[in-house]
Amino acid sequence: MSTDVPTTDTATDPYAASSRETTEGTVYTVTGGDWDELIDESSGDERIVINMGPQHPSTHGVLRLVMEVSGETVTDVRLVIGYLHTGIEKNCEYRTWTQGVTFVTRADYLSPLFTETAYCMSIERLLGVEVPTRAEVIRVLLMEINRIGSHLVALATGGMELGALTGMTNGFREREEVLHLLEFLTGLRMNHAFIRPGGVVQDLPEGAEKRILEFCDVMDSRLPGFHQLLTGNAIWQQRLVGVGYLPLDGCLSLGVTGPILRSAGLAWDLRKVEPYLGYEQYDFEVPTETAADSFARYKLRVEEMHQSLRIIRQCVEALEPGPVMVGDAKIAWPAKLSIGADGMGNSLEHVRQIMGQSMESLIHHFKLVTEGFKVPPGQAYVPIESPRGELGAHLVSDGGTRPLRVHLREPSFVNLQAAPAMCEGGLLSDVIAALASLDPVMGGCDR
Repeated sequence: MSTDVPTTDTATDPYAASSRETTEGTVYTVTGGDWDELIDESSGDERIVINMGPQHPSTHGVLRLVMEVSGETVTDVRLVIGYLHTGIEKNCEYRTWTQGVTFVTRADYLSPLFTETAYCMSIERLLGVEVPTRAEVIRVLLMEINRIGSHLVALATGGMELGALTGMTNGFREREEVLHLLEFLTGLRMNHAFIRPGGVVQDLPEGAEKRILEFCDVMDSRLPGFHQLLTGNAIWQQRLVGVGYLPLDGCLSLGVTGPILRSAGLAWDLRKVEPYLGYEQYDFEVPTETAADSFARYKLRVEEMHQSLRIIRQCVEALEPGPVMVGDAKIAWPAKLSIGADGMGNSLEHVRQIMGQSMESLIHHFKLVTEGFKVPPGQAYVPIESPRGELGAHLVSDGGTRPLRVHLREPSFVNLQAAPAMCEGGLLSDVIAALASLDPVMGGCDR
């Protein structure tokens, strides 16, 4: 039952939320301050305030843009994020180091294997362990396959938002090839949790090399179709050329990385400038453009997929027999995971291996899985090159079996700062193209 007695004097504090006392306690009434403020500022002139999103197909689902327009020209853009906030980083603090993989893989859900890798490499730096060579090659292999799938979604959704529906259907058709291959290699299409601290959860299945090379052949035959369909298309060029312009100094000022930075002429790719996981051993190029517009970013992503195929073929050649997890029994699970015939549960051989060992081994396995391993106190930051730019994992340990702090340097979050600089002064219709060229994934942005 409400007494409806106001307890907050909003006249003395215009920013305070009004409230009333009820039998359940104080209830506050909070209004959309940013919207009200904009309406007040624009009243009396011909400016129009447009609220685009968060339920809008062209804002990648859950991004909100509060735009001020004069005619069809955008004069002011404000980005509002947080509609997909899942608390992934905070949840990791209440799980073991290994269990955290299942959380971070759900951040940037279009490139989950990259977040898993950065997170695990940061843990390994704190532990001071080196991953076996075969596990490193498998990580590179999976990430480059994942990079192709992520870029295909960027092209497909960008085409859908601009009305190029055949580009959308073709992009998602090719992405299905990626997801089928990842499902074969890891057991899941997305949210794999396949990369673990110390290596990978299990070795590649039998016949993996053949399937991977067949995938490369299919992609080599289909990727030129994007150039035939879109690159020379006059409408596609009119919608992208000169749109979303962000020069090199603007990228550097805003901390923008990835294809957006490389479209401005700087060949900054962490796989080359700060190699990790043996990337210095692979022969590939870092494509760049100088136009610094949406069309340049589109062409870059197509070329980057070709370069990823080059790396994937080299990974298959570099696969040598060996372990895929560190030998330290205090980190690696003593029982090697083996999937059953249904692809879901543990095989009978896996259960027999656990139960058939000594009681001490069974107890150790149980404690390692449930309690986890301890990580020495300290902090580490490891950056890698994701499809959207620099993705880093900053982990802090207090010496326990759980992280004290987990923070992801997510490129989607940082790159979205460039949206006002790219959109203000342009046409309302160009906002869609500029935003699509940023390729933000809101799961990673909000996490």
